[in-house]
Amino acid sequence: MTLIIKNGHIIDPANNIDTIQDLYVIAGKIAAIGHPPTDFNAQQVIDATGLIVCPGLVDLCARLREPGYEHKGNIKTETNAAARAGVTTLCCPPDTNPVIDTPAVIEYIQERAQEVGKAKVVVLAALTQELKGQQLSEMHALKNAGCVGVNNASRAVNSAVMRRAMEYAASADLTVFIDANDPALSADGCAHEGVVSVRLGLPCIPETAETIAVARELQLIQLTGARSHFYHLSSARAVQMIARAQYDGYPITADVTTHHLFLTEMDIGYFNSQCNVRPPLRTQRDMEGLRSGLCHGSISAVCSDHQPHDIDAKLAPFPSSEPGISAIESLLPLTLRLVDNNILSRSEAIAKLTHQPATILGLNAGRLDIGNAADICIFDPERYWECSQQNLISFGKNSPFIGWELKGAVTHTLLDGKLVYQLNRAENQ
Repeated sequence: MTLIIKNGHIIDPANNIDTIQDLYVIAGKIAAIGHPPTDFNAQQVIDATGLIVCPGLVDLCARLREPGYEHKGNIKTETNAAARAGVTTLCCPPDTNPVIDTPAVIEYIQERAQEVGKAKVVVLAALTQELKGQQLSEMHALKNAGCVGVNNASRAVNSAVMRRAMEYAASADLTVFIDANDPALSADGCAHEGVVSVRLGLPCIPETAETIAVARELQLIQLTGARSHFYHLSSARAVQMIARAQYDGYPITADVTTHHLFLTEMDIGYFNSQCNVRPPLRTQRDMEGLRSGLCHGSISAVCSDHQPHDIDAKLAPFPSSEPGISAIESLLPLTLRLVDNNILSRSEAIAKLTHQPATILGLNAGRLDIGNAADICIFDPERYWECSQQNLISFGKNSPFIGWELKGAVTHTLLDGKLVYQLNRAENQ
């Protein structure tokens, strides 16, 4: 199959490309940009006039709910949503059921994703067996099966076990993905410790639950030299700590979710369970600190932390509702809103969604190198659409952005040169 994407505004931050050119695909690979290959005869043409052509997005954290929680979603429904969102590669954390702590579970997820064929799925394996925080997982075997890193979700791991886990991960050349949270300070909480939690009488989670955990892990990283990535920072103080450690040469990176860049504790309003997330939404000052970290580079990537839920999960009282947002379909437009708010340039925003998260995962993705797989996102930066339960194609409709008018709609998604999503012209009006 040969394909040409004509007249698109190609933005590839990894290769410093930001220009209107044609892009040529042969046999699922990027063959040329600008000038056609010799004897090129296009079998398919995509007119991208007025559209942005960029590498397929890479999402650092998306729960697909399979295996074990298929009543909330599955690999088919959620990779369909990923294709609609322009995401061609996504990373699944290990808290499935069974836990991703054996090669068999990794192989199952990879085979199901290949069978569906809508997005490439990579996995984080469990840091400890069954995520219980006691015995280390067989990291070398898990790496050989295809995991790209290790993580213990938000489950507690004591300092002695974490030290040994980091040493083992370093010996296997695996990145340790860290959910910075002290369970002793957050176990019973559901909202940031501040004026809103006091007013509503909600059990609280102080900022210190994050910063104490960050401090401990930084000390262990210094001790072990383990390459590490901090998931989902939520506080300005944590960003400052990460920035200082990076300046001192620690082998660390960090990300932030879109909802922490646009929502604060005030959005809880009167017990809006759609705003129940972990870590919790914090203050306006924290949100501004996260945006500043993005701008200055201490935060390398933006992710969705996609967590689809069934309807009942959000119907309970706020403290009893299940945390998480169905967020993959709002990932691109919310990140583009940072461009409209003059926080990032368009190229910087796309970098936070493409080659920078791919680098964290150790993948040759998120870039339009000649010879690379033609994983491509094409979007209309000026197209508005309403985020509604009817418009979301993820099984989960749980989003605090329902009712928001979002700007930036994916029109085409290509995976290995194959069109896996195309916008219906009547869609999202």
